[in-house]
Amino acid sequence: MIRSVHRLLAGLLCLAAAHAPAFAQHTFPTKPIELVVPYPAGGGTDVLARAFALAATKHLPQPMVVVNKPGAAGMIGLADVLNGKEPGYKVGVLATDLMTQPNMGLTKITYQDFTPIARLNYDPAAITVRADAPWNTVEEFIAAAKKGDFRIGNGGNGSTWHLAAAAIEDKTGAKFNHIPFSGANPAALSLLGGHIEAITVSAAEVYPHVAAGKLKLLAIMADERIKGFENVPTLKEKGLDISIGTWRGLAVPKGTPPEIVAALRAATAKTAQEPSFQEALQKQNMGYAYADGDAFYAVMAKDHAFYKALIQKLGLKGQ
Repeated sequence: MIRSVHRLLAGLLCLAAAHAPAFAQHTFPTKPIELVVPYPAGGGTDVLARAFALAATKHLPQPMVVVNKPGAAGMIGLADVLNGKEPGYKVGVLATDLMTQPNMGLTKITYQDFTPIARLNYDPAAITVRADAPWNTVEEFIAAAKKGDFRIGNGGNGSTWHLAAAAIEDKTGAKFNHIPFSGANPAALSLLGGHIEAITVSAAEVYPHVAAGKLKLLAIMADERIKGFENVPTLKEKGLDISIGTWRGLAVPKGTPPEIVAALRAATAKTAQEPSFQEALQKQNMGYAYADGDAFYAVMAKDHAFYKALIQKLGLKGQ
């Protein structure tokens, strides 16, 4: 009898030992995670992603490695995320361009292809010109734009920043020559070089150049003035009812195993509260706007409908 019990215990121990390595292999993550930024280095999305990846080291057993894959207003990078072979090891940084691109017929990728992890921030668009430009108010700028062929840089055809400029045209009668770039930072560099007259990217993305005295903001496209830019008027104050901006958040492909989604959501919620991450956003005057997975999905659904209606109203089509 005793020998039988010993044999049984020995068998159970062997069985447990045999299954232990298999369990360990399936814990997540067991290797670095790619945090895919679908825009060039230096822009607001890139700044946010790098600050987040650094802060996440306290809450994930493996590092997050930022990988920039720009192009097509973010869609090249997001396609790369969707084509990832190992669930959870490619996390995409989503922005509002995902709401505009499919509605212009420029991509088949939509927010419904993703499972959201969390939204992290929101920043409104702004009208920015060189510091030595002759226009010091948005009224002066629009009056001049009605007379001349102004080149307005954006983050790509069909991007949020493109629609911001198009909405100004619709409200004022001004006509712009829309110049697409692969992201906000290349557009800002072109403005600095004097190759275009203005850009309509977020205020946060031009903040370093404004602080350095090289660029100036004429107006913010928000419902009210924002922290860090208290002296910059909103377009609503000027009689133009335009409120457009971009949020940024994390997501994985739809169908990612629930346990992996749960692990990423838990780590993201903690990382978003890290002082280093909060300070990085404040340093760039980027707005913190956390929303969990379900709330983030609701925001995407609402914005998808908003931009669909706006694009139809403006008569914009993909090129």
